[in-house]
Amino acid sequence: MTHPTPELQTARLRLRAWRADDLLPFAELNADREVTEHLLGPLTRAQSDALVGRITEHFHREGFGFWAVEAPGIASFVGMVGISVPSYTAPFTPCVEVGWRLGRKYWGQGYATEAARAALQFGFETANLPEIVALTVPHNERSRAVMAKLGMVRAPSDDFDHPLVPAGHSLRKHVLYRLSKQAWKSENGLLRPAS
Repeated sequence: MTHPTPELQTARLRLRAWRADDLLPFAELNADREVTEHLLGPLTRAQSDALVGRITEHFHREGFGFWAVEAPGIASFVGMVGISVPSYTAPFTPCVEVGWRLGRKYWGQGYATEAARAALQFGFETANLPEIVALTVPHNERSRAVMAKLGMVRAPSDDFDHPLVPAGHSLRKHVLYRLSKQAWKSENGLLRPAS
């Protein structure tokens, strides 16, 4: 069954389906060494475009994924935020992960937290997920701060070696944060409408 891409709205942002005119700014974002510092490196244009293809397929298959994010009146594309099912196997999989990747000029404005809250709300209230996780390398303080703001909690016993990162690589060790539907409900109230 193919699912359409739902659209989410926050106070400042719109999480929407990907468009052809998102490909160039997304490729520029993925080529930025600072944006990709905690990943395995920058992507080529072909790799970036292929990633959008996989994101679109994930939406069709699961009914959720990484949305293109725009800030109406400011920018038609600021990056991607969403929830997805990882393709690898780890001690905590199968699971659904929340994540974000924004252009550098949109950092420090609360966009990642705001959009991720909308994605979490969709995951818990619409997709009825029991838990959502987030992961990053230990020294990615920016992303870890967002995870904490979202109410996600890390247990050091969940730390793991990422199976898609080569052994011995400085980015192999990852930390895992978790948020249960129950914790989300107690933090945010039941079925609060998106706005």
